[in-house]
Amino acid sequence: MDDVFDVMIIGAGAAGLTAGIYASRAKLSTLIVNEGAVGGQMVLTEEIANYPGVPATKGYMLANTMKQQAKSFGCKIKSNVKITGYRFEGKIKEIELEDGRKFQAKSVILTPGGRPRSLNLPGEDRFKGSGISYCATCDGDFFTGKEVVVIGGGNSALEEAVALTQYATKVTIVHQFNQFQAFKHAVEEAQKNPKIGFIMESELRGFYGNGKLEKVELEHLPSGKRSELKTNGTFIFAGYQPNTESLKGIVQLNERNEIVADTNMKTNVEGVFAAGDCIAKKYRQVTTAVAEGTIAALSAADYLRS
Repeated sequence: MDDVFDVMIIGAGAAGLTAGIYASRAKLSTLIVNEGAVGGQMVLTEEIANYPGVPATKGYMLANTMKQQAKSFGCKIKSNVKITGYRFEGKIKEIELEDGRKFQAKSVILTPGGRPRSLNLPGEDRFKGSGISYCATCDGDFFTGKEVVVIGGGNSALEEAVALTQYATKVTIVHQFNQFQAFKHAVEEAQKNPKIGFIMESELRGFYGNGKLEKVELEHLPSGKRSELKTNGTFIFAGYQPNTESLKGIVQLNERNEIVADTNMKTNVEGVFAAGDCIAKKYRQVTTAVAEGTIAALSAADYLRS
C-alpha cells in the first residue's frame, strides 16, 4: 500500500485535472486515479473554441496540457485502472483496485464525469465529432451556414435548437411523439422561429456519409415508412448519464444518479467532495468543470486544515 495521500481524486477529466493542479500546487500530496484515458469528455471533442484565453484547440491537446501542468506540481496520476471498492466512512478514505492494490487519502474529490446518452444506432460512433454532437453551446459555430438536425423533445432539445439558429440556416427537430415534453414557453419559442422545422412521430435509424455525416435515416413510427434526410450535422439530446454507477450507497445521489454537492462541492460524507459532470447541475461545460474542480480542491484544503 502506498503512503496516505492528502487528496485523492477519482477521475481525470477537466474537473479532476484542475483539482489536481490546485491541490498539488498547494503542496498537498495528491493522487488522481482514473478508470479510462486521461482527459474525460475533452479527448472526444474535436475542437474546443470557447475556453477563455486559449485559441481554438483540439480537445486532447487541452487535456494533455492540463495533465502535464498537474504533474509539474507533483500530482501523481494512475490511469486505465478499475476501481472495485470504496471505503469512505472513517478519517482515512480508501479505494481498492481490480488488481488488489489499495490507496488511501485524508480527503477525496469525486470527478468521474459523465457521458451523453447514446442512441446506439449505426454510424453513431463513426461520426461522433465529425457531424454528430451532443452540445450546441460547444459545437454550434462549427455549423455556421449549414443545415442540422436536432433529436429530442425535452427542454434541452428545444432550447438548444433555438440556440443553433444563430449559426445554422435550418434546424430540423425530430421527435418520436406527436407532442413535446418541454415547457410551454420553450415549445412556443421554437415554433415561432422561422429557421426551425419539425418532423414528429419519427425516430432515427442510422447515420450515413463518406468521411463526414451527410444524411440520416428516419422512420415514421405510425406508418413504419423510412426516408432519408440530408444534413450537415446532428445534435442528440437524449439525456445525460453521470458515471456514478459504482458510487450508489457510497455518497448521496439524486433521482438522476447525479452526486448531490453543495456550493463548496461538499457531499454528504465528511471529507468527500465532488465536481464536474457527475454532480447535479444545469450546465456542463469544460469551464464549469474547471471552476468546480478549483472549488473542490480549495474546500479539501480547508477541510485538511480544520
